[in-house]
Amino acid sequence: MVRIGRLAAFAPLVTAFAPSNAPPARIRSTISLASYLDGLSSGQQQHASYSPPVPASASASTTQSTGFCHVPLDYFAFPNLSSKGPRATYDWGSPQDWSRKLADDGTFRGGSWYCTEGGWESPNGKAVTEVFYMLEGHGMLGDADGAKHFFGPGDVVIIPKGHTGRWDVNAPIHKVWAVNAHDRIEEGGAVIRAQVDHYKDFAPHCLSPTGANNDPLYGNTGNVPSASNTFYDVGPTKVGVWTCEPGSFEVSCGERQWFYVVEGTMFVTDGSDGTSRRCVAGDTVMLPGGWSGYVDVVDSVKKVFTVAK
Repeated sequence: MVRIGRLAAFAPLVTAFAPSNAPPARIRSTISLASYLDGLSSGQQQHASYSPPVPASASASTTQSTGFCHVPLDYFAFPNLSSKGPRATYDWGSPQDWSRKLADDGTFRGGSWYCTEGGWESPNGKAVTEVFYMLEGHGMLGDADGAKHFFGPGDVVIIPKGHTGRWDVNAPIHKVWAVNAHDRIEEGGAVIRAQVDHYKDFAPHCLSPTGANNDPLYGNTGNVPSASNTFYDVGPTKVGVWTCEPGSFEVSCGERQWFYVVEGTMFVTDGSDGTSRRCVAGDTVMLPGGWSGYVDVVDSVKKVFTVAK
């Protein structure tokens, strides 16, 4: 099957991050899946590119709906991030921050962050557990005992609540992130360590097939083959990579979830009103707790995920 890139003209859409108890809609999609499949058969491909321009602050238009959040990568393009100015403390470089939030339910939130080169100490315990996927750049997170964790494009980084140490941005970093503001520090041991899982850990031989009733994200995918690798499962936070072959299945009362699509094409349809979104590489999605709906995988999907229990 031909792989189609994200449409350059696809307008950013943010849907409300709120659970719904309404019964599943009878209509599966408000976007024409037939039109999309016609595009596959025609062999037409469209690609979107992204290059950070001169730093600026801007905003992207949003549209409100119900059920879940979905945005394409353009939503987090550099001009759409808000400047936070130079960092207050640093010991080398001239680090400056830009960011944009996607959704926030009071505990679980997501967004994007950009930072220029520089380094600083982080002596105060981190207030939340953060997970991020690296879009570009190179950096290092140090632990309290001096251990260093280097990361770059395609890596998943986990900073547990309570972590102290150091940040070094060696080349401008752009990342998409999820944060779980759970109540207490869950890590044991004298030193709370950051964790980096590299893109190589997403390879098929690193994944374990999941049975019909034990999928780590959706519970039951029926007869649709899926596989996963859970990198981190501590207290109320679970992080990993998930793949799925083409097929369709229903989701009932899923857990709160953030995911970033690395490869493939899938439709996510809200069970409360039939709102459907085509999700492709570069898209970010957040599903609220108790979410119910449908997942239709058109082209084999690979995504990184965070679950907030």
